[in-house]
Amino acid sequence: MIDFQRINSAALPVLPSLLRRWLPDGRREGHEWVARNPRRADRSLGSFRVNMNTGRWADFATDDRGGDVVSLAAYLAGIGQAQAAHNLSEMLGLR
Repeated sequence: MIDFQRINSAALPVLPSLLRRWLPDGRREGHEWVARNPRRADRSLGSFRVNMNTGRWADFATDDRGGDVVSLAAYLAGIGQAQAAHNLSEMLGLR
C-alpha cells in the first residue's frame, strides 16, 4: 500500500529543489514556481504554475492540473501516480 500523504508531506519541504531540477527554466514568483510546460510546445512562462506551499499545480492553457507533488511528478514524467510515488519515495529516502 502506498502512503501518498506521507510522500507528499515529505516532498513539500524540498519542493523548491525538486522544481529547480524538474523545471529548470522556471522561476519563483511569490509562493509559486512559474515555468514552461515541458509536456507541450510552451514558448513562454506564465501559464504553468506550481504552488510551493501546497504542491498544487496547473497549466492554465490546457486545464491540466493536480493537487500534490506526486501528481506533478507523474504528470511531468508521463507515468502513473503509483510509479511517481515510488520514485519520489526513493529519491527522498523514505522506507
